[in-house]
Amino acid sequence: MNNFTFIFLCLFTIVFSGTRHKENNVRYVEGIFYQDDRPVKLEITGGKITSITPIKKLSGSRRTLYIAPGFIDNQVNGYNGVAFDDTAITVEDIHKATTGLWKAGVTTYLPTVTTNDGRIINKNLATLAKAKADDASLGSIAGFHIEGPYISPVDGYRGAHLLKFVRKPDWNEFMDFYQSSGNNIIQVTLAPEVEGAMDFISKCKEKNIIVALGHHNASAQVIDEAIEHGAQTVTHIGNGIANSINRHVNPLWPQLADDRLMISMIGDGFHLLPEELCVFYKAKGVDRTMITSDVTSYAGMPAGEYITTEGEKILLTADGELKYPAQNVLYGSAAPITKGIGNVMKVTGCSLSQAVRMGSTNAARLYNFKDRGELKPGMRADIVLFDIENFNIHVRKTIVNGHIVYDERE
Repeated sequence: MNNFTFIFLCLFTIVFSGTRHKENNVRYVEGIFYQDDRPVKLEITGGKITSITPIKKLSGSRRTLYIAPGFIDNQVNGYNGVAFDDTAITVEDIHKATTGLWKAGVTTYLPTVTTNDGRIINKNLATLAKAKADDASLGSIAGFHIEGPYISPVDGYRGAHLLKFVRKPDWNEFMDFYQSSGNNIIQVTLAPEVEGAMDFISKCKEKNIIVALGHHNASAQVIDEAIEHGAQTVTHIGNGIANSINRHVNPLWPQLADDRLMISMIGDGFHLLPEELCVFYKAKGVDRTMITSDVTSYAGMPAGEYITTEGEKILLTADGELKYPAQNVLYGSAAPITKGIGNVMKVTGCSLSQAVRMGSTNAARLYNFKDRGELKPGMRADIVLFDIENFNIHVRKTIVNGHIVYDERE
């Protein structure tokens, strides 16, 4: 063990020594229930919710906070200065990203590895697997999302993914990824129109890996075929698509029209216009829509110009927009999922309960996370307390598996 690792572990132990509790300890948490605005008291024992009791009023003189299940983000490319595609990433880096996400109310997430050289993907998945297995993660890393490399090579549809690494589906290569991940890949995003995609989708279905359509230009017929083979959702709909498309023949209409597909959409206010968010929400409805962040390592960084590890120029504006000037497209997001949840409420008029369903419950249902995504007895105590001002969500406390991992007062 080197000196840096020793110092980090000592600091990590100090930070978490006040938040870890014996399994039999009982904790009570109060707040305004997100579904019906009633004050409630939650009892937590051994990391699980044991009861939810309506109360007349909240005790104490602290501000009134909503209480909801922790948010579940299915597309996190990095956070807090940490990129999951970084060739030098360590378990300590991943813990740094996780603690940053906890502050944003994210209690479960899918680290996302994007199109790259196969050796790098294997290496980074192996490191992520170690972090997932580490007790310090408290089960927040539920599995991994591979976005690419089996996507469209065409400019616009490819987005910010580097062309030199885009390739056709290769099941043997993917099984190497799967093994490196400790069998923890639970979603892969691909283009269904590329050669070999249908057989690949079928094999993913056999292994209970969720297939998402993304960064593609498939026809309605190909999309239907992909669904028949097992595709279940769409990655960041409205993005990963060319700036100019045929008004009739394009991937948007068949994906929105088919009720068999769920969608994820980035609600940060940059990736999609308000009217797009409204149309997507109305077309799919609350139960088939997920809010995601597509957040990157640039979240929380100061505005300015950055150079990626591949030598690409990235621009982060003062208002939080992350641009890839070379192709005039976005380079992921610099805003956590909370910004998207608040913005979706603002532009669609949906309720807080509906927004939380799209920001937590629906993802839990898609990935078969039966122990989280809702507040009810028997579920993991993954809880976020927050207030809302002008549709801006301010996280005040986060609890993961019964442990307080973030409290703004501390």
